[in-house]
Amino acid sequence: MQSYTKMRSRKFPDVIMKVIPGHFVTPNSHINYYIDMTTMKTRQSEAKAAARAMASTYAATTIVDTIVCMDGMEVIGAYLADELTQAGIMSMNAHKTIYVYSPEFDNRGQMIFRENSEMMIKGKHVLLLLASATTGQTILRAGESIDYYGGTVVGITAIFSVPTKIFGQQVHSLYKIQDLPDYRSYTASDCKMCKDHIPIDAICNSFGYSKLH
Repeated sequence: MQSYTKMRSRKFPDVIMKVIPGHFVTPNSHINYYIDMTTMKTRQSEAKAAARAMASTYAATTIVDTIVCMDGMEVIGAYLADELTQAGIMSMNAHKTIYVYSPEFDNRGQMIFRENSEMMIKGKHVLLLLASATTGQTILRAGESIDYYGGTVVGITAIFSVPTKIFGQQVHSLYKIQDLPDYRSYTASDCKMCKDHIPIDAICNSFGYSKLH
């Protein structure tokens, strides 16, 4: 597995992500780049810069009651709530503030909201916040769960996204496929790298990656 390359956002030069070429297996696909967002998600200055960039895509007339954070995006989510509030984003919550919540998942990958957290979703305008979206399956499942619990998805935001639209909603992302044009995502049964007998470098998920050799 090769060393990483830093990529600056074209529109927001203080936002930097790291990309590592190789053969990686995610829960939904095989990919030829691992996008390392660890420091962006956990380092205060980088998380704040990412949140500021994300907030700029939303108009002051948007109503956001809850930010549902996936892929370990809680730090960015907190800064995003602050940025949206300062930008004049309205909230219908009783205390006129935005909930920032990280959901629980069952063994099928379905999002769960317990009785004590359902009030953050039911009847609320929900912003989905993700690190990356490759196939869009995670967003689809999240949208279905939020709808089931009585919430309405009013926005989808990610650091990197391949799809530009999911269930009629535009996916706002700091990096798009055009920023990494040779990025490829395959299903496990149709992976070109597997067919070419290229060894798998690592298994990865939202927490990071684990090398296999």
